[in-house]
Amino acid sequence: MNKLIAAVMVAGAAVVAAPALAADMPYYPPVIDVPDVDYGVQGAFYLRGSAGGNGLWAKEVSHPSGVPDTVFATDDWGFGYSVGAGVGYETGTGLRFDVTADYLANDELSTTISGSANIANGQHKLELRSTILLANAYYDFGLGGGGYGAAGGAFGYVGAGAGVALNNVISHGPGLPDTRGDNTSFAAAGMVGVGYDFGQVVADIGYRALYINSVENDEPLLPYSVANVWAHEVRGTVRYRFN
Repeated sequence: MNKLIAAVMVAGAAVVAAPALAADMPYYPPVIDVPDVDYGVQGAFYLRGSAGGNGLWAKEVSHPSGVPDTVFATDDWGFGYSVGAGVGYETGTGLRFDVTADYLANDELSTTISGSANIANGQHKLELRSTILLANAYYDFGLGGGGYGAAGGAFGYVGAGAGVALNNVISHGPGLPDTRGDNTSFAAAGMVGVGYDFGQVVADIGYRALYINSVENDEPLLPYSVANVWAHEVRGTVRYRFN
């Protein structure tokens, strides 16, 4: 009986003393490890591929042999497509750079010749095949608080590029057989678009205004040139990052 009474007394003392002891003990809050926010892939190389449709426009065509007139206004757009690939580097600060090679095909840009003594009168149409080589720079900016197109976020971009266009042309029209020619010209581009960053893969869709300084037929019989040619393109692009 004495032992039982002693055990009850010890238990009671422990119940009374526990709150006092707990009050005297220092409190250490639990440590929660919060991972850093991912603001995008830093310093990544990437490969890219693009495809899109285009509309081609120029103000006029110059035909030196088209006496008495030598300059003829265009009267219809040309339509076609482009596909391309490139390699680039993104800094992780919103800036990225790449070099691209695109194959551009376009048909039906046309002019109507009338009153010429040396060129068959009627509608003449241009078939253009170009290889476009450009060095480009872009700035990506987050949409909806997504940082620099951070992984899992939407982004917008603007860009510009410069390089060369390697042009091959065929003209179709009444009179003489089709004429062919080649030339190399300065080219430049301005880009704007939106996309989504999935992390390893980035996809975007955008508009590119591609400027070709001159498209020429160097054939001696019926030479012609088309200055200040613009290709208005809507393109989709996929980038794959190498970390």
